[in-house]
Amino acid sequence: MKITMVAAAAENNALGKDNELVWHLPDDFKRFKAITSHHHIIMGRRTFESFPKLLPNRKHIVITRQREYEKEGVIIVHSLEDALKVSYDQDDVFIIGGGEIYKQAMPYADKIELTRVHDTFDADAYFPEIDESKWKLIQSEYHEKDERHKHDFTYLTYVKSTN
Repeated sequence: MKITMVAAAAENNALGKDNELVWHLPDDFKRFKAITSHHHIIMGRRTFESFPKLLPNRKHIVITRQREYEKEGVIIVHSLEDALKVSYDQDDVFIIGGGEIYKQAMPYADKIELTRVHDTFDADAYFPEIDESKWKLIQSEYHEKDERHKHDFTYLTYVKSTN
């Protein structure tokens, strides 16, 4: 199984504040959908609760410490390890947040699909630092801000170094 972390983070690694994104990038939403559709997506409970509804064509696996937590159409687990166990038969699984789950997943991840938003934001959730000695940037695609995107951003693809 290949484990990919998918995130959008600002220059200061900000992910969001008060369980919401602090920017709106429609092209990034399209990319996220294209990358994660028809796969298992693993997330923390607060990330899951930030969605207005289940994301179509994906199996939601939600990590929570709340033993009694239940949601229809969702697999509930209580650790990242359990989330990975229920995905054992998948070729690709995607970690989609939030900050604490990304931090826990970093040692397990094989790939990072990061949208770097070229600005800094006040936030209460952050993406972990990417250790350049352990990760190799293999692709970068810059996008200028436009009428639909208030911020410049770059799609970055990292793979775990084998050195």
